[in-house]
Amino acid sequence: MARRKGPPGRGKGRGKAGGSKRKRRSRFREQAKCRFCRQKVQEVDYKDIGTLVKLTTQQGKIFSRKRSGNCARHQRSCRRAIKRARMLALMPYVS
Repeated sequence: MARRKGPPGRGKGRGKAGGSKRKRRSRFREQAKCRFCRQKVQEVDYKDIGTLVKLTTQQGKIFSRKRSGNCARHQRSCRRAIKRARMLALMPYVS
């Protein structure tokens, strides 16, 4: 997407005539480790529905690594566990 060019001196953060500067808020808090690494979990259990529900949206979609805060290893493990729970009808495919 291309940016529009307006009259000079009317952009954000360009001298005194520019717009006000706002602080950007982080949408998700950065954590040192993922929740499964902190608990020293080797493999995410497909029978632990309470944990798996926290990793899915209301529609049943799996949250991204950035959103869930998982490391790559545990994100793959969560994905497998959620798919197994869906196959065994412990979790819905869609809500």
